[in-house]
Amino acid sequence: MTLPTGATLTLGEIAAAIGGTVQGDATARISGIAPLDRAGASELTFLGSKKYVPQLLECAAGAVLITPELAESPGKCSNRIVVARPQEAMLTLLPKFYRTPARPFTGVHPTAVVDATATLDPDVTVEAYVVIGPSVTIGAGCWIGSHCVIGEGVVLGARTRLYPHVTLYAGVKIGERCAVHSGTRIGSDGFGYVYHEGVHHKVPHVGGCVIENDVEIGANSAIDRGSIGQTTIGAGTKIDNLVHVAHNVRIGKLCLLAAGVGIAGSTVIGDGVTFAGQVGVTGHVTVGARAVLTAQTGVVTDVPEGEVWGGFPSRPHAQAMRGYAALSKLPEFMKRVERFLKAQGDEDKKT
Repeated sequence: MTLPTGATLTLGEIAAAIGGTVQGDATARISGIAPLDRAGASELTFLGSKKYVPQLLECAAGAVLITPELAESPGKCSNRIVVARPQEAMLTLLPKFYRTPARPFTGVHPTAVVDATATLDPDVTVEAYVVIGPSVTIGAGCWIGSHCVIGEGVVLGARTRLYPHVTLYAGVKIGERCAVHSGTRIGSDGFGYVYHEGVHHKVPHVGGCVIENDVEIGANSAIDRGSIGQTTIGAGTKIDNLVHVAHNVRIGKLCLLAAGVGIAGSTVIGDGVTFAGQVGVTGHVTVGARAVLTAQTGVVTDVPEGEVWGGFPSRPHAQAMRGYAALSKLPEFMKRVERFLKAQGDEDKKT
């Protein structure tokens, strides 16, 4: 969630902040940022891809950040700031126009329930109806949203934020500067059963769950604890909404997991791996460092490091695309086969 800062900047000031060059009125003022197809006269937008050039024709923005290659593209918006990487420039500009709400207070809300054995740094915010269990440790600058439940022995590093309605099961350890969004559950039991004498017997999950520094986890995700060892999410990894990470999974540093990803137990994922939406990974496989898995890939074997894979079953992306291309030709091929067989049958009747 962000709120407007109320700031306005001239195009000249914006260009100076991002190292760009103004084409047009450098004194024009901007008070916000909006997408190319919705920006108004007082708003800034950006264009960094040829794909969206047609939208520039009707764009009513006050100014547009644009790459040198596209700077002369026709469009209503004559005020332009030419910059090599418009999207990266937005990282500098967004905080000037929008702010993240600050902690509403320092301390513990009167309705929160905090066990006497918990250790909370004086510089924390614990909102209404939070429940904090025995032997919990919460570091400086943490912000615990309303209705969170923090189980026994949990450790939260400094400046970590839990949004409302997060549940951390007993023994979970979360590093510094992490963010866990609403509805996420961390440290729940994995899906492990042994079938014996006609009954599915639950395998006790006695392992841990460790989230390293600078990890962000989206809303309504679930990360299981280890069965015996531990589930680990490496530093700097970013996880989207509705992602499931099963027991004993080890995810490396600086990975990206888009929405709908599901990773089965005991999978090992190297550093810098990217999972596009709805990737599914079977258990006990290894995905090498810097690998990229395209949307809806079904991973059933190990993926070599640095490669792009797709499809189901998973295979190198180019191979998967050739397979889809061949599959699209199958209906016409079947018609040809049917015509051939019919003609062959007619010939057989003549003889």
